[in-house]
Amino acid sequence: MQDIRFFSGEVLPLERHKVRIVQKLNLLPVEERFACLQASKNNLYLLKNRDIFLDMLTDSGVNAMSDRQLAAMMSADDAYAGSETFFELEAVIKDIFGMDHFLPAHQGRGCERVLADLLVKEGDLLPMNYHFTTTRAHIVRCGGEIVELLCEGAEECESTEPFKGNIDTKALADLLATTTRNVPFVRLEAGANLIGGQPFSLANLEETYRICQEHKILLVVDASLLQDNLYLIKKREAAAKDLTIRDICRKIAANSDIIYFSARKFGFAKGGGIVLREGPLVGKLQELIVLNEGFLTYGGMSVREMAAMTVGLEESMDESIISQGPEYIAYMVDELSKRGVPVVKPAGGLGCHLNARGFAPDVPGEEYPAAAVASALYLAGGIRGMERGTLSEDRLPDGREKIASMELLRLAVPRRVFTLSQIRYCIDRVHWLWENRELIGGLRFTREPKILRFFIGELEPTSDWQDKLVAKFRADFGDSL
Repeated sequence: MQDIRFFSGEVLPLERHKVRIVQKLNLLPVEERFACLQASKNNLYLLKNRDIFLDMLTDSGVNAMSDRQLAAMMSADDAYAGSETFFELEAVIKDIFGMDHFLPAHQGRGCERVLADLLVKEGDLLPMNYHFTTTRAHIVRCGGEIVELLCEGAEECESTEPFKGNIDTKALADLLATTTRNVPFVRLEAGANLIGGQPFSLANLEETYRICQEHKILLVVDASLLQDNLYLIKKREAAAKDLTIRDICRKIAANSDIIYFSARKFGFAKGGGIVLREGPLVGKLQELIVLNEGFLTYGGMSVREMAAMTVGLEESMDESIISQGPEYIAYMVDELSKRGVPVVKPAGGLGCHLNARGFAPDVPGEEYPAAAVASALYLAGGIRGMERGTLSEDRLPDGREKIASMELLRLAVPRRVFTLSQIRYCIDRVHWLWENRELIGGLRFTREPKILRFFIGELEPTSDWQDKLVAKFRADFGDSL
């Protein structure tokens, strides 16, 4: 991709698209934001979308579609079985990954469920670079246990390591050589979500696959964040600098046994699926897809979404299209760093991640620092981010909190959605909050579900700190929103 330089010398990410459809946003006064936060019980998942100005909760299912995707949706073949739209999607996926079979699912966690149901048994051990919340939930549900083998420095917020999503291959080799437990597969997440969307390198994947083949163990790649990982491999790995995005994708597939993904992230659509080579698992997985997701030519997806995914996956092979997200994220990370705000470095994919421990060091882990900073940022700017810390963990068997190794507030950057001025607004409000960080206090549960509690749990502040933050905002900004 050609570099674009500004004559002024200023370094800014430049959109490679024009906006043709818009959606109105509301920015409520801070007092109304406070009322909405109280009504949602301090769980930003429970906010109404109409009460949010910038929704940076996730990049899942909220990416902007292109004109070509929207056009494709209008001509989709909506047959229950044998849809031509499915076969068009299947052909694109086979071409991108070079594998034999595509099994559709409604989204990534549908893939996780059928894979866990088929492969994970009581007492199994599942090594991976890092877990994802729903992945772990399905593995634990089936009686398995995960073991995380991140590379050195991966959980350090400030680091020069370009591939903090790498698995520790020496630790993996030692584990597989010594464990007496069954290991059904090794999982690598392309863009380790919970540590800042950090990528793995192509070299690390190739070494991991060699180790897995030596021990006759499957290597499964979660490719939901593959789009960003592809771009970061191209930019950061010397051996890949002359490869195209499609070349890198084919190399990743060549060093994997099974790939699954959520098209809510990878493909600019809503769906997902499992990609694999011919072998004994195909028929067994097909049966589970039919049982849990839908028939083999729709898998729980709307055919319109399949048509959009077909085009979106091809667009994901275009470096100029997939560059915007990582470039916006890098811009946010750099600008916040200049202001002294603690963020995860280097910039990864998915979003900009604030280090909530650095942001609110006096809030103990049991009072959920990342969730507290998330609530505070909604008050500061109507911005909804996602807690990725202790609140996203499960309690220990004795009821104590499992304090997360990292307390992050993720500010996701959905693809092709925000303008640069909106990104700069977010930077400004984070900066203001940083300057008033001493006002941030903790949260506690008033209703705590046992499974994936961060989705629907209800919380309250441990003091009147939110009232004080609202008062400070009004004092600093006057009548402004």
